[in-house]
Amino acid sequence: MSEEVMTTGWDAIDRAVKTIYGEQEPKHYGTLISYALGGSDPLDGISVYKSVEPVPHWHFVTYGFSELYEKETEDPEESGYGFELTFRLVREEDEEEPPAWALNLLQNMGRYVFNSGNVFRAGDYLDANGPICLGADTQLTALAFVKDPELEAMDTPNGHVEFLQMVGITHDELEAMQTWNTLGVLAAGLSHIPSYVTDLGRDTILADHSVAKIVQEGMEKEGSNTGFLFVDQLEWSAGKKGWLRQTPSVLTIGAKQAEIIGKLLRGRLLKGKELTLSGAGIRVAFKSGQQNEFEHSEDFIHITLNDETVEDMSQKLLPKQGEFEVSMKDKMNIHIAKTTITDQDGNIVKTIG
Repeated sequence: MSEEVMTTGWDAIDRAVKTIYGEQEPKHYGTLISYALGGSDPLDGISVYKSVEPVPHWHFVTYGFSELYEKETEDPEESGYGFELTFRLVREEDEEEPPAWALNLLQNMGRYVFNSGNVFRAGDYLDANGPICLGADTQLTALAFVKDPELEAMDTPNGHVEFLQMVGITHDELEAMQTWNTLGVLAAGLSHIPSYVTDLGRDTILADHSVAKIVQEGMEKEGSNTGFLFVDQLEWSAGKKGWLRQTPSVLTIGAKQAEIIGKLLRGRLLKGKELTLSGAGIRVAFKSGQQNEFEHSEDFIHITLNDETVEDMSQKLLPKQGEFEVSMKDKMNIHIAKTTITDQDGNIVKTIG
């Protein structure tokens, strides 16, 4: 006799979606071999629905970030990672099948979460380092995360689950979100992205002067909500003191993220907030103070900067290879290193700096 499989979490998602689409039969894309058994796709399935409001679009809903079957994790409050992803993509008039690239994108999000343990929350963003649809002529090169406008958060027997919607965004929209906040930028441009439906052909919302004005005023008034930034290139070389000369300590960052780090320093430290950069095995925390100084251990560096130095650094942190000195008692330099961007096969497709 076979043991009956409990589908408690799966059934809860089905019920939630049914409140929107009724008896519409979705196009469902399941996984033949589970990730736990060596399969390549981490999500157990993705259902895709046809929606017509506010514009015709595909509505993707994942199954797999939450606990779909019996409760396995120790946290009784949350089901699995505590969310499922959704994605709304403009649907062409004659389009009968959802684009495969969008399904692959959602599975890639699953790989990222399953392999890193990092979870998404409303207000988060993720730089894709290239078009979100590989090979497409689109300005959308990053993703933001908001609460799905129709699917409400729910409590299941396995714990709480939120539905987070991915939104394709442009590079300058990403920078605006980093230097102000994600939800504020998206709300300002909602008339251009109704229900946050992703349209590969759209222009940046910041091309609208009224939107750009709202974003700029938000930055100036509130500063940045980004207190923690993952940095691809981040290194620290401790200086040495000799009898006749002193070798400066050197903080190395990549050219790709140099400019946004400069903007974040202004948006955080000048508002009395801290900024932490996190790289492979190292963290660098900046805070404001009267005197420039730093303390360091093997994997943690704490740097204090006065307002004048913050302003000066923000002007010098540019996407260009080079090095400059930061004025303080113990000598410290900032080195900006070239950044190389590679494709899935490891081929260099772009060099910055």
